[in-house]
Amino acid sequence: MNNKLLKLESCRLCSEDNVSIFYLDNENFDKIFFKCSDCNLIFVQQNSLPDTNVEKDRYLSHNNDLDDPDYQAFLSKLWNPLERRLENGSLGLDYGAGPGPALIKMMSGDGYFVEMYDPFFANNKEVLDRTYDFIVCTETAEHFHYPSKDFNRFDRMLKLNGFLGVMTSFTDNVSNFGDWYYRRDPTHVSFYSTKTMDWIAAKMNWRVDLIENNIVIFYKS
Repeated sequence: MNNKLLKLESCRLCSEDNVSIFYLDNENFDKIFFKCSDCNLIFVQQNSLPDTNVEKDRYLSHNNDLDDPDYQAFLSKLWNPLERRLENGSLGLDYGAGPGPALIKMMSGDGYFVEMYDPFFANNKEVLDRTYDFIVCTETAEHFHYPSKDFNRFDRMLKLNGFLGVMTSFTDNVSNFGDWYYRRDPTHVSFYSTKTMDWIAAKMNWRVDLIENNIVIFYKS
């Protein structure tokens, strides 16, 4: 393998240099996954980050029907515990809503006012300059090329006493990273553990509640 490809990179969440090579993709040998020993993030080498065309095509291939009860049940795993923490009528943001914003439909139907942002399907950058009572980020954090940028953005956008709900599959119970379906998606480039979520909470001075093995709710106090 080209030695240039083996050059270690600083962590794209915590910026530390305590990074090691975690996994070499045998099917695509120029793709390397690093792991940070400080925040526990696993991330893809920078020169393997997908371009925007690959990402958009992948998102368009998802068949997420807004009215599919199974899909709504999946999203409810985040929305139900988050809603219990909110005052009715709160203002929220769906960050990374995708081409079929089913969660917005659910939240609006429950009496909440929700803005939408997605870099491909709702690139309304003015919504990023506002503040919100809550933010939802479902199956999106694994796509973050530079997670520190997005989580710092969340901190700026969240009002005091606001909530951030994140849904992404954690690495804690993954016995074989190479075979893990989640990492085999070429647009998934950042992988988190519960330790990573604890690190984010400590860094941002948030509280964190682990809801399930793929859901956390942060609280900005």
